[in-house]
Amino acid sequence: MSDLEVSPRGPLRGEVEVPGDKSVSHRSLLMNALAHGDARVRGLLRGEDVMSSMHAVQALGVTVEDDGVEVIVRGKGALREPANVIDCGNSGTTIRLLAGILAAEPFFTVLTGDASLRSRPMKRVAGPLREMGARIDGRDGGDRAPIAIRGGDLATKPFDLAVASAQVKTALLLAGRSQGIAVREPERSRDHTERMLVRMGADLKLDGEGWWRLAPTPRLDALDVDVPRDLSSAAFWLVAGAIVPGSEIRIPSVGINPTRSGVIDALRLMGADLTVTPVDAAGAEPIADLVIRHSTLRGARLDGELALRALDELPVLAIAAAFAEGETVIADAKELRVKESDRIARMVVGLRALGVNAEERPDGMVIQGGGAHGPASIDATGDHRIAMAFAIAGCVAPGGVSIAHAESIKTSYPTFLADLERLR
Repeated sequence: MSDLEVSPRGPLRGEVEVPGDKSVSHRSLLMNALAHGDARVRGLLRGEDVMSSMHAVQALGVTVEDDGVEVIVRGKGALREPANVIDCGNSGTTIRLLAGILAAEPFFTVLTGDASLRSRPMKRVAGPLREMGARIDGRDGGDRAPIAIRGGDLATKPFDLAVASAQVKTALLLAGRSQGIAVREPERSRDHTERMLVRMGADLKLDGEGWWRLAPTPRLDALDVDVPRDLSSAAFWLVAGAIVPGSEIRIPSVGINPTRSGVIDALRLMGADLTVTPVDAAGAEPIADLVIRHSTLRGARLDGELALRALDELPVLAIAAAFAEGETVIADAKELRVKESDRIARMVVGLRALGVNAEERPDGMVIQGGGAHGPASIDATGDHRIAMAFAIAGCVAPGGVSIAHAESIKTSYPTFLADLERLR
């Protein structure tokens, strides 16, 4: 699947069960590895990124059993020094959360990944962990993997973060789990970690000034997790259903955590015909059935906390903007530049190849709607969200879209192409 071609073939109709939530899947493995007792995880996403977290946990001495339906993490309340370097693959979540976990462990670990991961910044995580007393070294002054970590007793201090980041916040909370820690962000990022820590027995509270305050937590208890279906994966079908004429798609049991449901709010702001029906489910995450129908979209401004809550979905929302009426402005999203690729630059280049008037800005882009046309050739540069976003564009753009280096789709959504064919 290194090269992918998608052309219009009529409406998309039916039901699609998207994979389990990627963020919750990572945390259900990594955090239960620290806990006492057996945790049963159902609905785990089995993409390559989450498998990197599973293999890392196993390398750290934790038994993980997977029968293809249910995963059991047998936590012992302690990790052991790995015998070899831990390969995090393409997963930024794995390497950054592990950095926080291992900073508090009294042994030596080396974390690495593929070429893409080794080019991505680590300083925002490594810097605060060094301030707590962890010894962390890496390439480019410690900013790039491979990184070597010698953990142990850490000093507690408050961290007032300059940039909202769930990965950085999580790394610090997990590093400070034994001695306690306080973390504040300028805006609230996704809170999967906080929800799980509380359910695992941690004394964690959000005060009136925006500080997450974690009391010393010498023990975490294993937590069974029913992983909700992934809203980031559902976003591709939400946009597809909105822009492909005649479409109606139902997506059941999707996680709609309010700290990351910005894509729902963004599509509603653009005029999408979207129904959200909450359903009862066990666990800490709110879940709903989603139904999207084709409608005429209008341009909108996606910025501030809305952009933060839709950060991973902004590439496919840019596709929605291309087929909307009027101008869409995406701003306050400079974090897109340090993902698997520079997603601002890649989206603008791809949209222009489709004949869309798109302007790149330091923290986002401006897109003039009205439709897109193929045939167009897009280079996804190994970024799964870029590849899937332009695959959705290919479902409606006359002439279709050819996407190079699309193999990374399997890292987060292994059944994406099969689901597309069924809906068609």
